[in-house]
Amino acid sequence: MTRYFNGREIELLAPAGTFEIFKEVVKSRCDAVYLGGPVLNMRMMRKGYNLSHEEIAEALSIAHGLGKKVYITVNNLFSEQETVEAREYLAFLNGVRPDALIVQDMAVLELIREMGLTLPVHSSVMMNVHNLEMIYALRDLGVSRVVTSREMDLKTAKLLGARSGMELEYFIHGDMCSVHGANCYYSSHVFGMSSNRGKCMKPCRWNYRIKKDGYVFPADYPLAVKDMFMYENLPELIESGITSFKIEGRMRDKDFIVMLVNSYGDALDRYIEDPIGFDRTVDSKLLYQNRKRDFSTAYAFGKPGLRNINRRYEGTGKFYSTGKVFSTPTAERELSEGRVTQLKGRLAQTARPGQLRVQPELAVSVNNMAQAKAALEAKVEHLYLSGDVYEPDRPFTKRDIMELGAIKGETKLVLGLPRMMTELHFNQYDQLLIHGERLPIDGLLATNLGAIRRYNTSGYPLTGDASLNIYNTLAAGIYAGFGLKRITVSPEMTLEHFGAFASRCPLPLEMVVHGTPALMYMEHDLYENAEVMEPIGEEDNRYVGNDVLVLMTDKGENPVYRDQHGRCHLLFSKELCYLPMLDELNASGISSFRIEGVTYTPEQLCTIIAAYQQAIRGASQQGLTSGLEPVYAGYTLGSLQFD
Repeated sequence: MTRYFNGREIELLAPAGTFEIFKEVVKSRCDAVYLGGPVLNMRMMRKGYNLSHEEIAEALSIAHGLGKKVYITVNNLFSEQETVEAREYLAFLNGVRPDALIVQDMAVLELIREMGLTLPVHSSVMMNVHNLEMIYALRDLGVSRVVTSREMDLKTAKLLGARSGMELEYFIHGDMCSVHGANCYYSSHVFGMSSNRGKCMKPCRWNYRIKKDGYVFPADYPLAVKDMFMYENLPELIESGITSFKIEGRMRDKDFIVMLVNSYGDALDRYIEDPIGFDRTVDSKLLYQNRKRDFSTAYAFGKPGLRNINRRYEGTGKFYSTGKVFSTPTAERELSEGRVTQLKGRLAQTARPGQLRVQPELAVSVNNMAQAKAALEAKVEHLYLSGDVYEPDRPFTKRDIMELGAIKGETKLVLGLPRMMTELHFNQYDQLLIHGERLPIDGLLATNLGAIRRYNTSGYPLTGDASLNIYNTLAAGIYAGFGLKRITVSPEMTLEHFGAFASRCPLPLEMVVHGTPALMYMEHDLYENAEVMEPIGEEDNRYVGNDVLVLMTDKGENPVYRDQHGRCHLLFSKELCYLPMLDELNASGISSFRIEGVTYTPEQLCTIIAAYQQAIRGASQQGLTSGLEPVYAGYTLGSLQFD
């Protein structure tokens, strides 16, 4: 089954969570079905879901007999220990011949190349593809279709598709995340359940209170976005050049998915048959009556603001019956003497055998000139100027960079790039890094694949940031091939997976060891809640100034900072602190320790730097943290504390 409009192919892509559901969905008015197998996919939480090897083979036979396609989701990050399983699974898939794989981990691309497989590959939404350079890089690696970032509007999709020639896939209906793809680490840091490994505990759907400026605002579920609903905008989707219209719902039941797919399929056929007389609303009421949540067109036509948030309690539709939230707010673990001792012992077992110890260096990321000068005075080895500067500070200017370059001494000055880079950002940074005079910097902190491709020949050495989510040495090897000189350990890395990765990684490793890194990075502007709503109470923030917005539960307060691009960064309520175990981390392969210093005062930052410098020099420790007192609610070990 194939649909065309003005000579362009249009694909309606349906989900299936089980083989029984697949057998009904594949007979509905879809062109293709996507599903997951028993391992390595993003829906691993629900028992009885996903297909066995035998069911996958039969599903392919059924679909191909009907002239339809099947795409297999191999779309989570996998660990070093799971590489053997990945090889076996990919060999099986190569034998049964799905129409494509949907992947997140760069390692899958490397395994396909290394094993000589002929499996077509589509990049998952979890790759968060959002600029032309990313598309070009993936094309060079053999990717034939890109699932766009959920935050991409149709005008941008049209531009990227036309200029790249790449097939684009776009979510048109279903459950959406409020956080950029693969940029949510909350579940892994608090529960040890990685959202990028198919085990998200949905902290975005907790009931929070919002505080700012000493007031409490009526937010209810400020991160709980509405379901995507593009049924009435199929003409605009087609005009944008999107190839594949994707419905979310691998966890949904059979009757619901079949109804949904048939409604969208019927609408597409009616539009193709008679675009002038097309009625956009034929099944709108049916879909609304059977919704899970309220509906939104999300980012398809621009930044939606608060109208994208499900203001009513969770469970407006009949397909959601377990209560208001997916999970209960949970406190971040305390740093305890017993747990630290246990972790130190476990880390000691991961030391590289026969590996010469490298004297570790200290890197510090900063948000403003005062912090930068404090770090330079402390003579840290690496100083990172943030590419996503938190308000009220402003981005580092060329004059700032020149001033710091003149006084940096032996410190290596590194310019950070924005985590999300649009075509406008590339134009701006091209002028600064390629066409302008040589800057007095010693490298770039690369935050996305597109930036790596664009600037790997700029003459500035590249360090890969934590946002690249490098979870295994195969992926590290691909990034080394792109020109990275050092990479940052994924913030999702658990203790179990860390040792095997660190001991085999082909590149020097950096690790964030202190601070409050962002757990959620989002386009959604949480500050709008405090700008358009009337307060319902008064209460000061406990750990940050009242000018900083805070999401609060009875378990803690998470500060939220807005950067110069208008994007929000939700942070830990506690601080990461690996001060007691630096020696073990170094023996395991970490050659650079990073302090995320962007939220500290210069005085606080100096105290933290001094404590880490003393520990690196081998100074005796006093208790768990050498007398260092937390600035926020306490200390945590993040994902590393989990097995």
